[in-house]
Amino acid sequence: MKKRLVLSVLSFLMIIQGSLWAQIQEPAKWIVQLSNKNASVGDQIDVVFKATIEPTWHLYSNDFDPDLGPILISFQFEENSSYERVGDVKPINPHKVYDNVWEGEVSYFENTAELRQTIIVKELPLKVSGTFEFQSCSDKTGMCVLGDDEFDLSIAGSPVQAKKQTVAVKEEKTEAVEKTTEVTPVAVKEYSETEKVTSSEKVIQVDKSDVNNGTGNSQTKGKSYWAIFFIAFGAGFLALLTPCVFPMIPMTVSFFTKQSTNKAKGIKNASIYGLFIIIIYVILGSLVVAIFGVDALNALSTNPWFNIVFFILLVVFAVSFLGAFEIILPSSWVNKADSGVDKGGIVGSFFMALTLALVSFSCTGPVVGGILFESATHGGIAPIIGMLGFGTALALPFTFFAAFPGYLNSLPKSGGWLNSVKVVLGFLELALAFKFLSNADLVLDLHLLEREVFIAIWIAVFGVLGFYLMGKIRLPHDSPMEHLPVSRLLLSLVVFSFTIYMIPGLWGAPLKLISAFPPPMEYAESPEGVGRNSYQMVESSNILVSEEQRKLQSKMHVGPQGLSVFHDYQDALSYAKLVDKPLFIDFTGKACVNCRQMEINVWSDPDVNSLMRNDFVIVALYVDFKKDLPEEEQYISETSGKRIKTIGNKWSDFQISRYKINSQPYYVIIDHDEDNLVDPKSFDLDTKSYKEWLEEALLNFQNK
Repeated sequence: MKKRLVLSVLSFLMIIQGSLWAQIQEPAKWIVQLSNKNASVGDQIDVVFKATIEPTWHLYSNDFDPDLGPILISFQFEENSSYERVGDVKPINPHKVYDNVWEGEVSYFENTAELRQTIIVKELPLKVSGTFEFQSCSDKTGMCVLGDDEFDLSIAGSPVQAKKQTVAVKEEKTEAVEKTTEVTPVAVKEYSETEKVTSSEKVIQVDKSDVNNGTGNSQTKGKSYWAIFFIAFGAGFLALLTPCVFPMIPMTVSFFTKQSTNKAKGIKNASIYGLFIIIIYVILGSLVVAIFGVDALNALSTNPWFNIVFFILLVVFAVSFLGAFEIILPSSWVNKADSGVDKGGIVGSFFMALTLALVSFSCTGPVVGGILFESATHGGIAPIIGMLGFGTALALPFTFFAAFPGYLNSLPKSGGWLNSVKVVLGFLELALAFKFLSNADLVLDLHLLEREVFIAIWIAVFGVLGFYLMGKIRLPHDSPMEHLPVSRLLLSLVVFSFTIYMIPGLWGAPLKLISAFPPPMEYAESPEGVGRNSYQMVESSNILVSEEQRKLQSKMHVGPQGLSVFHDYQDALSYAKLVDKPLFIDFTGKACVNCRQMEINVWSDPDVNSLMRNDFVIVALYVDFKKDLPEEEQYISETSGKRIKTIGNKWSDFQISRYKINSQPYYVIIDHDEDNLVDPKSFDLDTKSYKEWLEEALLNFQNK
């Protein structure tokens, strides 16, 4: 009876609060338990973390690269003398997939989640307590939720009483609405201890089409694998046009015409030969996966030292292609493979394919290495897919001409052009090498290869390539050229055009054609462009600037699309009053995918960008910024009753307490009295609608 009364009262309170907190999300409900309630000193038991996850939601695990973007579930134990931890918290059978949004392999749970921490009981009474943080995402709503929970377990005489579960809208540890959660009868029957679980959650929007889940995961992974296959397929055709491979086509045809007594047998032998070429390269990709492991490949790709090693390898390959030296496998390998060719039949076809792979290694090796390392960045079976594409492209011409030797006459004759193809590949490998060095520089935050330096290197590399194609530069193994072929002239024009296109990037141009290669705009000597700064961009219309304005301008930062933004609300509001402009509040997150999509697709629109730049003061409040607040600025949230410790906690608590919502992106435009000028706006890629929303807010501000 008492229990019914409590539930009725709680239900009534929840109905009253429902209108205020209808937008607060709680996709994962946790129970934390001990695996053995009768443990003795010296026993090894588990702390079991279990979650029930709402349909269409996924909870990220803790066993993938934390630098990808999603927040891994993390645990903090309050150590004491009653127990000792054994290893780390281990997830039980999570799903693992490659995610195109985060560009790496992620691990997550659906429907239910379980993680376990093994401990050794050192003394009784046993007390195990701490906190943990997690992130969930929904493929239906396109939202992600950050949460933090507490647990407090005990054995032998000092059980912790059941406590309320606090649901909070948080950034990493923020705010909350309280609601009671009971331990289920099953849990009570299995375990006598009770536990406190306080979940504090914050929503971050993501593109629901890119959230990994069941069907979506297989689709994004499939698209990624198809992209790798076709890139490798194209690289295989380029490798065909090198002096190590192209001349072997007629030699191969000669071998099969001698081996085949009739046309049908010739086609059969040629097909078997082509299949063996593919198998050999697929085996190579499989060895890479077997040696490094599916999970380790992606971790390697984000490791700065791996990127530095690959940079060195690509430079060595490039210098080899340019003619400084040849990369040749031991002659004994080639001789042994060649000796097996004479056996004829299927065995002879295999050794013929193996001989091709070994003899052509000096030209195909750098290309194969590039494919393997690049596909390693995608994780999973990408190296196998890459080698399947490369081997298929390499096998097709050999198989076709071996089956139909009459078409050989249509092939161009071998000559100096083959070496030119090899040199061009060398220049391309040299340019791509600096992408990997740039990755390492970004991760280590060395600022040695900033955007301007990277672009300058590419301008130099492609400029020299253009002069080479024009015949102004000769390299070792190049044949004398009496006249410039039309094909080289046209290609040189393309290369020079591309080189000239990159030059404005030295002064801050976005260079959208190569946006995936150089470091980001903010990682530059002049992140706002040469000769520009934040206050000039915002105050272009004001000639006289007061000392107070100048002081506030010094607190501006370069934001998305070159916009100047504040990161502190009070500074931004004070500045908006000084310059008599409305305040644009951007509740955002560093791990917010849809925030980036809005910035790239909507804020880049010239009309939208002009309005935001000239008519608004912008403050970007990152709700997932983990930097600690000074101790004197920390406070207890009136919303959740929890201590606000970080800058992100502060802005998340601010968003929830004032606007009763915890999703990002979330845009609010206010006047100097902090009243809304228009209804707030969330994720919406309709540029026209966004522009009209800004104009309406500006008009309302001017009419006040």
